[in-house]
Amino acid sequence: MLIDSHAHLDDTRFDKDRDELIKSLKDLGVNLVINPGADLQSSIKAVSLAEQYDNIYAAVGVHPHSAKEMDESTIEVLKSFTDREKVVAIGEIGLDYYYDNSPRDIQKQKFIEQLDLAKKVNLPVIIHSRDAAGDTFDILKSAQDGSLEGVLHCYSGSLEMAMEYVKLGFYISIAGPVTFKNARIVKEVATKVPIDRLLIETDSPYLTPEPYRGKRNEPVYVRYVAGTIAELRNIPFEEVATKTAENTKKLFRIS
Repeated sequence: MLIDSHAHLDDTRFDKDRDELIKSLKDLGVNLVINPGADLQSSIKAVSLAEQYDNIYAAVGVHPHSAKEMDESTIEVLKSFTDREKVVAIGEIGLDYYYDNSPRDIQKQKFIEQLDLAKKVNLPVIIHSRDAAGDTFDILKSAQDGSLEGVLHCYSGSLEMAMEYVKLGFYISIAGPVTFKNARIVKEVATKVPIDRLLIETDSPYLTPEPYRGKRNEPVYVRYVAGTIAELRNIPFEEVATKTAENTKKLFRIS
C-alpha cells in the first residue's frame, strides 16, 4: 500500500484528466491521497473532491502566499469545513520567506491563528516552511501544548532541525527532491529520521521526481520517493510503503 500524503489534485493542470487519474490510482498501487487547500477556493475544491472520491481526503487552510488575503471571516469559514468526515487536517499553513508573497508579520499572524484553529477542532496540521526554519520552529514550539500534531510537508531543512521537530511530536514528509542526484541534505534526512516519523508525498503537480522530472507530477510517482528511501535505508520497498502508509493513517486518523 502506498499513500500520497500531499497532492494538489484540485490544481488546474489536472482539469483535463482528473477523474480518470483519480479512478486509476488504486490499480496503480496508490490507495489514498491527502489533498490540502492553499486558500479558501482550493480548500472548497479539496473538500468537494474528497466527498466525491473514496480514495481522497482533504485538508483546509490558507498557504502563506495567500495569508494577506485572509480576513476576519476566513477562520470561521475554514472552521465550518472541519466537521466534514473527509476533512482530516488544517493545511497547508506556515511560512514562506523565499517568495514573500505576503508580508512576514502577516504570515506569522495567520499561521498562529490557523494553529489555534487546529487545536480547537482537534485536527493535525500540514506545515509549509521555506527559508523560514527558525520562525517556523519557534512558532510551533510555542503552540505545542501537548495536543498539536502535524507534518512538515516536503521537508527541505537540516537533519538537526528535523530531529527537533520529531521531539516536538511532528512527522517529516519526504517528496520528489529526494530522488535528485545532488539532494544531499534531504537524502540524509530520509535516511536518518526514525521511520515511524516519516511520510511520503508528491506535492503534485509540482516537484516531479526522477525519472519524470520536468513533467507534471502525479500521485502515482510517490513510488519513486518510496523506492529512493528504501535504497537509502537499505530496506525493502514494501517496508517503506507499509510503514509510511501506517504513519499517514495514524496522523490523519484514517481507519
